Amino acid sequence: MSESEFLTLSDAIFAQIEIALDDAAFDVDSLRAGNVLEIEFDDGSKVIVNRHTPNQELWIAAKSGGYHYRLQGSSWINTRGDGEFFADLAQAISTQAGAPFTFSV
Repeated sequence: MSESEFLTLSDAIFAQIEIALDDAAFDVDSLRAGNVLEIEFDDGSKVIVNRHTPNQELWIAAKSGGYHYRLQGSSWINTRGDGEFFADLAQAISTQAGAPFTFSV
């Protein structure tokens, strides 16, 4: 995929995350700045989603650790083990928010 296609796709993913957070029953603040989307919780903790354009990867940084995902077929798969981007992000958000959270993808 070209860099332009990756940026368009990752912009859509960031927007999907923001919409899902707006629809969630708990209070979080999200801030998008360039390649980074910060999700801040009431306790001040954050989950950070970053797009790494040179590798065409999405990265998650959370209390549980840092994770890298690359598009394989139609899913973003963890490059360092098992896991899928939206499932892992939902788990990180649920853990830090103290409430269930899911994406409808």
